[in-house]
Amino acid sequence: MALVFFAKAPVPGEVKTRLCPPLTHDEAATLHGSLVLDALERSRPGGGGKTKSAKPGPDRWLACSPTMNHPFFRIMEERQGVRLMEQHGEDLGARMAQAFSSLFAQGYQQVVLVGTDLPVLPATHCTQAFSLLNTHDLVLGPSTDGGYYLIGLRRPVPDLFVGIPWSTEHVFEKTQALATHLGLQMSLLPQVRDLDTADDLLAVIEDTGLLQSKNCPPSLTNRTASVLRMLHERLTAWPEESE
Repeated sequence: MALVFFAKAPVPGEVKTRLCPPLTHDEAATLHGSLVLDALERSRPGGGGKTKSAKPGPDRWLACSPTMNHPFFRIMEERQGVRLMEQHGEDLGARMAQAFSSLFAQGYQQVVLVGTDLPVLPATHCTQAFSLLNTHDLVLGPSTDGGYYLIGLRRPVPDLFVGIPWSTEHVFEKTQALATHLGLQMSLLPQVRDLDTADDLLAVIEDTGLLQSKNCPPSLTNRTASVLRMLHERLTAWPEESE
């Protein structure tokens, strides 16, 4: 089993640009880096709960852009124990197809790809994806913006990534229709909000009850909760500033 996180290096001006403004590029990069760390920490054995599991988890990979030689990724490799791979391809679909092809060629029988823009993703969703792949060809985790935050396969299906209008609200719908056309037996995970826009940020803050207590909500890490609290004033002031 291979669990792959798709991530960009937290370079100001290159990540979370849909948040700028109201955020500065430095603030957006700080948030992005925190979310990548969240994803990796949740996926460590015992990272999603209070007790460590005796059962070994999947091999964890970090699919890196623009290059796995970026210092951020090398630090993640050393401190988080993940394996690194390059992202290759002209668009997201090509990059995901290449990642699946590469890992299946290495002998993995189940591969799950997941994004890192997910501050409240339960670790159990990834575990459930692998379980579902025992009886299904494809697992998808739909996101609230019409895309998907997770995709799992038990064999390469390169055609699944062709002709999809990436970065639109039709990604999940078109992928689901294409999977049916290809005869894939599919299962779905619960819908999750990913974090791309200022509205998403405000929704996460509201849904987690972050501002109602000085304590960190159980669905957030202390690090990301601190970042969100720091950004809240700018987020709430933005509509008035832009008038």
